Amino acid sequence: MNEVDTVDSSARNRFTRQGDRQRAIQEIVMSEGAVRIEQLAERFGISIMTVHRDLDELESRGLLRKSRGLATALSTSLIESSDVFRSSRQLAEKDALAHAAMEFIEPGQAIFMDDSTTIAHLVPLLSTKAPLTIITNVLPLMQQVSTIRGMSLLALGGNYYNWCSAFMGRMTNEAIANLKADVFVLSTSAVVDDVCMHQTLETIDTKRAMFDASAKRILLVDHTKFEKRALYALVPLTDFDVVIVDYKTDSSHVERLRAQGINVVVAPRVAPSTERRPAARPTQTGE
Repeated sequence: MNEVDTVDSSARNRFTRQGDRQRAIQEIVMSEGAVRIEQLAERFGISIMTVHRDLDELESRGLLRKSRGLATALSTSLIESSDVFRSSRQLAEKDALAHAAMEFIEPGQAIFMDDSTTIAHLVPLLSTKAPLTIITNVLPLMQQVSTIRGMSLLALGGNYYNWCSAFMGRMTNEAIANLKADVFVLSTSAVVDDVCMHQTLETIDTKRAMFDASAKRILLVDHTKFEKRALYALVPLTDFDVVIVDYKTDSSHVERLRAQGINVVVAPRVAPSTERRPAARPTQTGE
C-alpha cells in the first residue's frame, strides 16, 4: 500500500466514524426529544467542539437543531421539527386518521397531499381507491406513490427544504395555481383558537395554494395538535369540509367544533389486525 492509499484509507475511516457517530446522535436526540450538548460529549467521549460540528451538520440537513446548549428535535412556535422526527410520533392515531380519511376519497379523483407526516399514512391505503391522481410537493411521497399500481403522479417542484423533505416557494405555488383538484388532504402543526397554524410562511403559502385549488378540503388532526402553538395562521377550521380527529381527542374539543357547525369525524382506533404503517420516509442522508 503506498502513501496515497494510506491517506485515503485513513480519511475513509474518519468519515465512517463521524457518520456513525452522527447517526447515533440523531437517534438519541430524536428518541429523547432534547439532550444537553455536554451530555452528548460525555456519552460519546468527544469534545464539546466536536459535538457542535456534528450538530451543525445534522442541523444543516434539517434533522434537528441547537438551542441554548441543547440539541433538540422538538418543535416550537417558530420552528417545526423535522419530518424524520415527526414520522415516529402518534403512529396509531395517524393510522386511524388515514383510514377515516379514505372514506371521503373516490376512484378517479385528483388529490393534493401535503408535507405532513400524518398524510404519509394514506399511502398504503391508496390502492383500494385506484385509479387516483396524486399531486404532491413531498419527495418521499413521490417515491412511494410512483410504485403503486393504478396511481398517476403529478410531482410539484420548486425550492427543496430538508426539514420537511418537500418543495415549496414561488415555483411550487405557481404550478399549483394552474391545477384544479377534487380533494386536498392535509394536516397542521397546531390548532390555536380553532385556527390551523404553522411555523413558516413558506408552508402557509404552499398549503394555501393547494387549499384554493381544491373543491373539497379534509383536515386530519391528532389530539396533540390542540396542545401546540405556531406563529402563522392558515385558515380557521370552519373553512374545511371535514375535520377528522383521532379517538384520543378530548370531547370538549369535538363538542366545541361541532357547535360551530364544523363537520367533525372522530376516527376510531384501527384494529391491530388491519393497522398499517406508512412506508418509511428516507433520512436526509439517503439511507
